[in-house]
Amino acid sequence: MSTSGKKIRYKITVVGDGRVGKTSLISKYTLGAFDTDYVETIGAQFSKFDKDIDGDSIRLLFWDIAGQGSFDFLRPSFYRDSNAAIIVYSLEENQLGARSFNSIANWCAEVHQFCGNIPIVLFANKVDLINEEELDHSKIQQVVEDQKFLGYYITSAKTGQGVHNAFDMIINKLYNKSI
Repeated sequence: MSTSGKKIRYKITVVGDGRVGKTSLISKYTLGAFDTDYVETIGAQFSKFDKDIDGDSIRLLFWDIAGQGSFDFLRPSFYRDSNAAIIVYSLEENQLGARSFNSIANWCAEVHQFCGNIPIVLFANKVDLINEEELDHSKIQQVVEDQKFLGYYITSAKTGQGVHNAFDMIINKLYNKSI
């Protein structure tokens, strides 16, 4: 247990297809808020959040990178100096859900291309829009194993389900690695 009072900064990049809830998840975690109006992220959006762990001050910098293809050319510079990444996809049972699930491997490859071998966690978002009892966890677990992610979390930016556990896990992993 550290009580040194260190100041530590982590940059966590959040990626995934457009409309999967990246901005909403960050807002739910950092502000406790959920906005029902969709606003497309242009390029990237930055959020700061301060957290104390064992007497140390942790500054979290969340880089919410636009998932729309029209911003592909901007992404490489946004990845620079990332300590970890979160890939978000939608659990919706529609085209967005299927497409965003099928894009996970591409997002993982892009993270590795620009960031090297940093920890990655998968967020399966929008659980409030499906029947969770029918969710095929084996399909998600297979992707986690294939891509060597730290794990996955079932989340809802709207209800807050799983959001704090998901973000806290990756933050604690980074912190424990650095002390």
